[in-house]
Amino acid sequence: MTTPSDELKTAVIIEDDSEIRHILAEVLESSGFSTVSVGNGIDGVRAVLTYKPLLTTIDVNMPGIDGIEAAKRIRAQSDTFIIMLTGLNDEADVIAGLGAGADDYLLKPFRPRELRARVEALLRRSRPVAGGATQPAPAPAPSQGSVGPSFPSARPSTTAIPTTAGTGPLEAPAETPAADPQPAAAASVPSPVDADGEWLVHRDLRLHPENRIVLIGGGELELTRTEFDLLATLLESKRRVRSKADLTLVLRGESYVTSYFVGDADKRAVEAHMTNLRRKLGDSAASPRYIETVRGVGYRLTSDAV
Repeated sequence: MTTPSDELKTAVIIEDDSEIRHILAEVLESSGFSTVSVGNGIDGVRAVLTYKPLLTTIDVNMPGIDGIEAAKRIRAQSDTFIIMLTGLNDEADVIAGLGAGADDYLLKPFRPRELRARVEALLRRSRPVAGGATQPAPAPAPSQGSVGPSFPSARPSTTAIPTTAGTGPLEAPAETPAADPQPAAAASVPSPVDADGEWLVHRDLRLHPENRIVLIGGGELELTRTEFDLLATLLESKRRVRSKADLTLVLRGESYVTSYFVGDADKRAVEAHMTNLRRKLGDSAASPRYIETVRGVGYRLTSDAV
């Protein structure tokens, strides 16, 4: 039987190209993960439910259900870190992938060193736990090798997963509750009057960094980890402009490393996350209430004046 510590050392690779699967497995295993590799979205969702991995990589273009749909189904039942891999450089595809619940994305072809850096950055971030609190993501343990899409008994699951192929939504068996994704603004967290610590406030928007609660107009808002971290950074910075490169380093936990390379793909990822964040806030880039764009520089909070 696998233990929770075993599960946290695992990465699931969902990729239909066998050569890229092999490269991904080599990079992740060299970073201390054991890997489970599958060739389509349906098997990928089953693998995530079975192994409860710390990390999942998903190719966007796959037969059957594509990577966007696979990410949505996984995010509905798991808090695994998701990295989308795509050969598409269109902003709409990036926004769709991040909106489906991905934490980061990489364009193909990618450099193994870049993938390793992205994974290390994700592992420095907090993971949601029950009750709205957070805990640091554990470092991966020494590699245990790669296993294939047949889910061999060498790594048995504590959850029986149905094996009948199909394209409908997949659910965990009735006797085992589905994993709770616990988004950044979890519904189970304490009310504002009971929460400890300081609130960050801008107009009718309130954010509690410690308990990861976001309230807007008195109602609770559900954000992804990245959206929450972006919003918290802007609220802490108030009217100080934060560049896209600066926000990229903050999300990677490298905010004090000024020599870290930030490319155009990183900046586009910040733009995509910001688009999703604004949509959830009901905000408009043209007439912003909460976050304004400083053209050619970055983002900052709007003035407190109505």
